[in-house]
Amino acid sequence: MNPEEYLYILALKQCKNIGNINLKKLIKNIGSAKKVWESTPKSLLSISGIGKSSIQNIGDTEFLKSAEKEIKFLEKHDIKIIAQEDNLYPKHLLNCDDSPVILFYKGNLNNDLNPVSIVGTRKLTTYGKHFIQDLMSELAGSKVCTISGLALGADSSVHEESLKNSIPTIAVLAQSLDKIYPASNKNLSKKILENNGALITEYASFEGMAKENFLQRNRIIAGFSPHLIVVETAYGGGSVTTVTAANQYNRDVFALPGKITDVYSQGCNQLIANNKAETIVDIKSLVKNLNFTPQPELFPKEEPKIKIDPEKKDHQKILEIITQNNSISLDDLAEKSEIQHHKILPILLDLEIYGYIKCLSGRQYQLS
Repeated sequence: MNPEEYLYILALKQCKNIGNINLKKLIKNIGSAKKVWESTPKSLLSISGIGKSSIQNIGDTEFLKSAEKEIKFLEKHDIKIIAQEDNLYPKHLLNCDDSPVILFYKGNLNNDLNPVSIVGTRKLTTYGKHFIQDLMSELAGSKVCTISGLALGADSSVHEESLKNSIPTIAVLAQSLDKIYPASNKNLSKKILENNGALITEYASFEGMAKENFLQRNRIIAGFSPHLIVVETAYGGGSVTTVTAANQYNRDVFALPGKITDVYSQGCNQLIANNKAETIVDIKSLVKNLNFTPQPELFPKEEPKIKIDPEKKDHQKILEIITQNNSISLDDLAEKSEIQHHKILPILLDLEIYGYIKCLSGRQYQLS
């Protein structure tokens, strides 16, 4: 897009009663943001659905000056702009009627990756955390990126576990990119940028922070991907608004069920009961439903440099048992091998160091 066009879009964004739907309508009918800005009231009012309240501020020179100031601000903070005509604009958002005309971002956006949006409660439990860990472990190596909102709890866990598994992750913010909220996630936001991820928002610096921004942010998370996963949420939690948007956008929604007595599973259970989300039965079937396939390795893995001593019969026995199972718990290993726990743990550590196995959450083991 012509850089001058960004200037006029930023000016129009400041006009009262011009949301994304009306702004897209104006640009589509008039031809460009600049032409909209320079049009007469009569020509603008001739567009179906556009009333006097929507055009009252168009052409205000103060808004144009503010837009010029914003362009300088973005350059100073190394923030880039993309419009819907740009190749980097998230392709799934294009199908949403109320998608932002422009987005601001830092980092790397890649439309060749399969995005999956994941949300949940800020008061994430151990159950939810282990689910996210296992899911990210399963998605590692796939052509995928994760989308969440950088909030405390589930969002932070999604970003953190993505980073641990070398999965690019994108944080959608509810304010301009010169501010990180919550402030405690500043370091996490830096790590996201350092590891091929991105920070993205629809808000310019002149729009400030407001409570309703978070609800608007949720629709972007919902529209960013064809799939939405809800980890944990209470009745009426913020994740429910994301699900509402996802349902409106005809996205596939999956919810993690839990005990009816667990507050942060009750919202998920309700979504499932009301047919607003599919039940997550297990990680394998969930990933299968997401249709993400592992990428072929660019370089074949080298054989472990340290070989198991043939005399170490217990090492051989444990490795054989793990090989025969997709994943196996410490208790099951002890039972099948007839080796006591305190003797197995050093063996497992050896095998992990050698590169033969890896330890998952909940003391589950599988081949590396």
